[in-house]
Amino acid sequence: MQDHRLRQLSADANERAGKEWRHLVDSVEAKYDVRVGSPYEVYCNPAPLTIVYTSRHFQPNGDSFDESYKFVGPSILPRPHDEFDFSAVATDNLIYISLGTVFNRALAFYKLSFDAFSNTQYTVILSVGRVNRVADLGEIPANFIVGNYVPQLDVLQHAKLFITHGGMNSTSEGLYYGVPLIVLPQSADQPMVARHVAEKGAGIYLKQEGLSAGELQDAAERVLTDRAFKKACAKIGDSFRNAGGFHRAVEEIISYKRRLGIEE
Repeated sequence: MQDHRLRQLSADANERAGKEWRHLVDSVEAKYDVRVGSPYEVYCNPAPLTIVYTSRHFQPNGDSFDESYKFVGPSILPRPHDEFDFSAVATDNLIYISLGTVFNRALAFYKLSFDAFSNTQYTVILSVGRVNRVADLGEIPANFIVGNYVPQLDVLQHAKLFITHGGMNSTSEGLYYGVPLIVLPQSADQPMVARHVAEKGAGIYLKQEGLSAGELQDAAERVLTDRAFKKACAKIGDSFRNAGGFHRAVEEIISYKRRLGIEE
């Protein structure tokens, strides 16, 4: 059985996902001496306790899940990194752009973002990932800060807009801090995440193919000026924080073990 939404992804994206699936299956089977069934059986296999790393509010059809599903929200933890100095960064109109670290080969889009936001009132922090060379971008506008890596959680606590590929981790981190999104999916489940973000009123879903600098700038200005986006993101962020995070996950697991009489 295949979700009809998967057929909307490119053949290359599905092939990459299939290879990653096979790699994970081989690793699990070798390590734990088990046999793994089809992706459908793995993803849809009901269990007496399921920890879900989002909130019931953000989960599509969240009210349809019974109490065996414990929605604990994303697990947001500080990450060790070199300190990022915000003292010289104007954060009143800060845009953060990152298309992730896996399928991040988007030099053309990064140059498009230069055209969209140079000579504007925005300050833009752009993370181009480890596979791209900053030097290949050419001249960098004065209002851009560009690096192969930036501490995303730190930046999101200052950003007013997050332009992202829509990976579930990045999406959750942006919404955790109440930052509205523009989502440009690259592969895998990202188009579905992008649609859901738009449906919840937390941002805009844009297709990268054929996108112009003017369209990107217009979308950014719409998100930054329409308070409805910020309000929707704040509600999602509250639901994430109130869900309890990894502390709640640990509590649910311990409680489940006690009910079964399993010693800690």
